[in-house]
Amino acid sequence: MSYVQVLAALALAGAPTAASPQTTEAPKTITLSSIKPDFSHVITNIPGKSVKTVLVTYAPGDSSPAHTHAKSAFIVAYVLEGAILSGVNGGAPRTFRAGEYWTESPGDKHGVSANASKTKPARLLAIFVVDDSDGPLTVPDHH
Repeated sequence: MSYVQVLAALALAGAPTAASPQTTEAPKTITLSSIKPDFSHVITNIPGKSVKTVLVTYAPGDSSPAHTHAKSAFIVAYVLEGAILSGVNGGAPRTFRAGEYWTESPGDKHGVSANASKTKPARLLAIFVVDDSDGPLTVPDHH
């Protein structure tokens, strides 16, 4: 098992895998969610790598613009509360509920990221394994 796999396993300890999430249409309103850097630490036994976390809070019906992440970023997105609609690399968006997660590989395009509910808030923890010198973590796509 690689260090990245071990890190992801530790981050997700006790979390069930995503169980047949449903496909749902993305919300029409695009607004900026609350994004808060939460943690950053150099991985001492993997030279040049760091782990960083970001807490993303979506108000009911809220969504994030299409975006990409730092070029070296491997990401585990873990839903803490509510349900998140996520679509990567043009694939059909899927709904992930509290306790479920998905991963994103370096270079992936995150086209859909939204609260799946119009009445309840949602939160996710994004865990990044990234090169120390790579940044910013998220860059909006401009089309």
